[in-house]
Amino acid sequence: MIDDGPLWSRVSRRPREFVVLGAVVVVAILVVAWTLVGDSADRPASTAGSGPYSTALGNPNEPDAVLTSRATFPASSSAILVRDDAAPDVLARSAQAAQERRVPLLDVGPTSVQPVRNELARLGATSVAAIDPATIPDVGVGVSGLDGLRSPSSAPITDPTLVLISAGRGSEPARATAVAAGAVAAVVNGTDLLTNGDAVDFVKRHNPGRVIGIGGQFGTPALLSSHVEAARHAPELPGGGYTLFPGRRMVALYGSPGAPALGPLGRQNLPASIARAQRLAQSYQPFSKEKVIPAFEIIVTVASASPGVGNKYTNVIDPKTILPWVVEAGKAGVYVTLDLQPGRADFLSQAKMYTELLKYPHVGLALDSEWRLKPNQVHLTQIGSVEAAEVNRVADWLAALVRDNRLPQKLFVLHQFDSDMLANRNRISTANPELAVMIHADGHGTPPVKMSTWNRLLTGLQPGIVMGWKNFYTEDHPTFSPQQTMAVRPAPWFVSYQ
Repeated sequence: MIDDGPLWSRVSRRPREFVVLGAVVVVAILVVAWTLVGDSADRPASTAGSGPYSTALGNPNEPDAVLTSRATFPASSSAILVRDDAAPDVLARSAQAAQERRVPLLDVGPTSVQPVRNELARLGATSVAAIDPATIPDVGVGVSGLDGLRSPSSAPITDPTLVLISAGRGSEPARATAVAAGAVAAVVNGTDLLTNGDAVDFVKRHNPGRVIGIGGQFGTPALLSSHVEAARHAPELPGGGYTLFPGRRMVALYGSPGAPALGPLGRQNLPASIARAQRLAQSYQPFSKEKVIPAFEIIVTVASASPGVGNKYTNVIDPKTILPWVVEAGKAGVYVTLDLQPGRADFLSQAKMYTELLKYPHVGLALDSEWRLKPNQVHLTQIGSVEAAEVNRVADWLAALVRDNRLPQKLFVLHQFDSDMLANRNRISTANPELAVMIHADGHGTPPVKMSTWNRLLTGLQPGIVMGWKNFYTEDHPTFSPQQTMAVRPAPWFVSYQ
C-alpha cells in the first residue's frame, strides 16, 4: 500500500527542468564445430554430426561459402566456382547448378584464392566447373564448363540441419552450398535469428536439430545456443516475434493502480484500463507502418515525501497487487513495463523484488532516474540521477533473467529529461541482446520546449539505443496528437501518456 499518499498529488506544478510530474538455458554440452583461426589447412575436415549446435568463426578473407562447405560437406569430388564479383544472373545460374548437382558453390576472388584452394583440397574435388571458366583465378585444379562436371560422390545431409547466414555479400553462394548439401538455409538480416520468422519457424519444427551459424557475426557458440533455445522454447511477444523493435511500436498508459494522481492508468479499473490502452494504440495505427501494441507502464515503487521504511523515501507496492494487472494484460496482448522510483534505495534491489513478475514474457523494466536519490537528498529539492555503472548492473541481471527463463527480449527503459539524470550515459551498455535499451524523453510543455528536450537527448546517443516519448494530458500545451507524435524524428518506438 502507499501509506502517505502519492508524492505527485501534493506538489504544485513546476517547470520541467526542475521536476517531472508525472534468453535462456544453454545446452550443457555445446560442441563448437569450427573455430577457424590461423591457416585453414590445420583445421579439422568435417562437422557432420558434431553436436546439437555448431558455429563457424571465419576471418575476412574466407568466403561464407567456404565456411558453409566445410560445415556441411564431409567430401565432394565435384564443385562449382563463381567469381565473387559475378553479375547477378551468373550468380543465380551458378547457384541453381550447384543445387541441382548437389555440390558446393564457392565464390572466389583475388583475396580468397588460397581459402578456396584449401577447401577444394579438403573436399577431394577433382572435377571443378564454372559458367565462365576463363574468369576464375588459378585454384590449383583445372576448371571446365558446367558440361564437363563429373557426377559428385558426396553424401547429402540426412539429419535436420539449419544453416544461418548473415545477409550481405557472399550470402548467396553460401545459401546455395547449404541447400546443395541437404540443409535448410536461412539468410538472416542482421545476426539474430529471432528476427527471422522463417528461421524461427524452422528451429521450432526441427527440435532437436543441428543449427550452424556461418560467419563470426553470430558471435560465440553460447550466444548462438541461447538464440536457438529462445526460438524453440520462448513464448512470443504481444504482436508476435521474439525481439521488440523494429517489429512493433507501443503506446502506453502510465500510472499506478488505484492512484489516479499518478497518471491515467490508475483512473479506471483493470478491464477499463485495458480497453483504454487498446483504443489509444489503435489511434496510432494509421500513422505507423509497424503494428502498434497497447501497453501499460505501471509505477510499482512510488517516490515518497516522507522517509518511510528504512529512510528510503519510496513506497513499494506488493507484487501481488500488480500481478492481476500483469496477467490480464498478457491475455489481452498488452505489454507491461514496471517502473521503479527508488528514492534512496538502489534500482537493482528494487528490481529483484519483482523478479516473479519480470519472468512473464510480456513484462519489461523502467528505471526512473529522476527519483533515484543520493543518501542525503530528498525529492523535489534535488532531481535524482543514476550512474551508468548502476544501470549496467540492472541490465546484466535482467539479461540473465531472460536467458535463464527462456524469455523473449525485454524492454529496458531509462527515463530522462535532464542531461545529469543519467550520469556517464555514454557508458551505458547495449551489449545484452536480451534487452532493447530505450531512452524515454519525459519533457513536457509547449511543442518547442518538448522538441528542445528531445533533440538534446538525441545528441551523443550511442548506437543500439532506441527512443521513447511521453505525452502529458495536462502539462503539455497542447498535447501532441498521434499524428504529431509520429511526425517527430526519429519516430518514437514507445509513447506513454501521463
